[in-house]
Amino acid sequence: MMRQYELVERVRRYNPHADEVLLNKAYVYAMRAHGSQKRASGDPYFSHPLEVAAILTELRLDDATIVAAVLHDTIEDTASTREEIDQIFGAEIGQLVDGLTKIKKLDLVSKRAEQAENFRKLLLAISADVRVLLVKLADRLHNMRTLHFVPESKRRRIAEETLDIYAPLAGRMGMQSLRDEMENLSFRNLMPEAAAMIEARLADLRAKNGAVIVRIETELMAELTLRGIKADVKGREKSPYSIWRKMERKSVSFEQLSDIYGFRAIVASTDDCYRVIGVVHTKWPVVPGRFKDYISTPKQNDYRSIHTTVIGPGRQRVELQVRTRDMDDIAEIGIAAHTLYKEGRVSDAEALQRESRAYGWLRRTIELLGEGDTPEEFLEHTKLELFHDQVFCFTPKGRLIALPRGATPIDFAYAVHTDIGNKAVGARINGRIAPLLSELSNGDEVSIVTAEGQSPPSAWETLVVTGKARAAIRRATREAVRTQYAELGRQIVKRAFERAGKTFSPEKLKAALPRLARQSVDDVLAAVGRGEMFSGDVVKAIHPEFEPERASGAGAAKGEAGWFGLSKAESLVFKVPGSDEPTSLNSIPIRGLGGDLPVRFAPVGGAVPGDRIVGILTPGEGITIYPIQSPALTHFDDQPERWLDVRWDIEEEHRGLYPAQIVVSAINEPGTLGLIATLIGESGANIDHVQFVNRSPDVRDVVIDIEVRDLKHLSGILSQLKQSSVVSKVERVNG
Repeated sequence: MMRQYELVERVRRYNPHADEVLLNKAYVYAMRAHGSQKRASGDPYFSHPLEVAAILTELRLDDATIVAAVLHDTIEDTASTREEIDQIFGAEIGQLVDGLTKIKKLDLVSKRAEQAENFRKLLLAISADVRVLLVKLADRLHNMRTLHFVPESKRRRIAEETLDIYAPLAGRMGMQSLRDEMENLSFRNLMPEAAAMIEARLADLRAKNGAVIVRIETELMAELTLRGIKADVKGREKSPYSIWRKMERKSVSFEQLSDIYGFRAIVASTDDCYRVIGVVHTKWPVVPGRFKDYISTPKQNDYRSIHTTVIGPGRQRVELQVRTRDMDDIAEIGIAAHTLYKEGRVSDAEALQRESRAYGWLRRTIELLGEGDTPEEFLEHTKLELFHDQVFCFTPKGRLIALPRGATPIDFAYAVHTDIGNKAVGARINGRIAPLLSELSNGDEVSIVTAEGQSPPSAWETLVVTGKARAAIRRATREAVRTQYAELGRQIVKRAFERAGKTFSPEKLKAALPRLARQSVDDVLAAVGRGEMFSGDVVKAIHPEFEPERASGAGAAKGEAGWFGLSKAESLVFKVPGSDEPTSLNSIPIRGLGGDLPVRFAPVGGAVPGDRIVGILTPGEGITIYPIQSPALTHFDDQPERWLDVRWDIEEEHRGLYPAQIVVSAINEPGTLGLIATLIGESGANIDHVQFVNRSPDVRDVVIDIEVRDLKHLSGILSQLKQSSVVSKVERVNG
């Protein structure tokens, strides 16, 4: 275990002005706080925070970060409190330690929810001060180094969490050396046989190709020296996990990999980087499509370098990275390489965001993903942001947009602005109209076509690849559903006020919100629309003297009864467009699936304009519309509180297609189904689904789900089918 003077000495090697008193005080405080606590290995627990601090001294971090590392488990695992840490070490260190402390006493039903909530707390602390992340990554790295002492049941969960979250997070912050070590340690614990196989293969390859690697290094160095370029050239070996990942992704064997070894040239200046490329490309043939310039276009994690592949000495394929010393530091230790965290200087998040693209990305991601998501969604979306290679696309004005590989114009639209994504209806890629689900490539210029009033389909959520897009689509979908329920609730409440002889007023309802335990008028209306609140209670909240009548029977105990105060017989009064039938004053207008209400049609048989209809309310799902003749309505005979009085409200010129189901008995011979389908198609209807339910040598029955304009349209189709020579019988199905 590291001694007190050794900790101070490690810090003073890179910071001669280190606060020795502060470091000693932290050492003694943490040692006393942890007392006789032991780790799974049997070592004193205090050895762990010391090792975390040692890792951070290798990154040359400031005194406050080193002290926070020494203290990082005191609030969580000892009797220490945030107030005590603030008092002894100051608010800055107290905030860092608190950001690293898990949320205790979480009343959550699942381990996943607890993990997600703790991760959200950590990321929010990181967005305020990135040093929290540096300590956390060092903490996780030391835990992974000692994972073999942990019970098998916990070992796998910790390794998976590291591979899923912390290693990618280190990579996104540019800390490649930490990422590689965490990935390889996770790999050994999760897939020990595969890891052992690859490490053995690498050892054999190292022994076999050692001389070749030295030869390539020597010839590259000699060629650059001859051209007056001072460079440090060294070979590097891919990590076992990155080799495994490539074998899995490309479905290739170890022997088929051509980039297990690569070479890196470190030079003095950016100009020298391009001079090296000129020399290498002049001397050896270039492998087409393998040149990447991350100096002119850095990666999101601040990585800058030039990559190329040539057929080098001995006809060997040589992968070469060229970068300056500063670029190499950032490539290896990422955000920790910024001088803001060296020489004891205090952190400034705004200054770091200007200096570091990686930290700027992290803060923006946290801000975007933190808007109204559950902890589990937050964790899911953050993982989406962490895992991806990038493509670089441009707006028509030349703005560079970095996206994950596999991203679509929908992802692009949301990356530009959430409103643009929500209103997107089309896209142009390099000037040509393209589907919104096209996969984008490097260098594409993308223009998004938008439309006012448009909202994203919920299906988009499963098609996008960025966390920002998925979170925005999910929020927009929720809002659209909430708006539908609020509109249904508004109509139900207005009718409840009319029956009570009162006038509905949103202003008066707003004043009564505390009595209804809701934050807004829309919250109340949506709760009524979902069946969570009785409309009579809304009237009573504004008019305390009013006593609502609740129906008896099923649902009454849940507060769902008595929506209209009508008997079932009274609720079945309808007005069909174009007819002279009477209209109930309390009926709700139905426009179809695309309207303002959460409406669906009977799962068997559907309903079409012209049918006399009834609505059945299902709390949390909305209204299901049935034709009055549907046998399925008998299932709701003992639930009068769920029956709603509804009517069609469709303008003739804006009619869409509505679902119905027919069963056709036809001659069993080749071409019969084609004739039926042609007849239905020529009549302007749409076939949605076909099912054969009975088949004999002479006749077969076909159930066809079709979409028609109205009852007249459906009747015409039935009549035409009956006249067909191949049809013996046809009738509508009423489910």
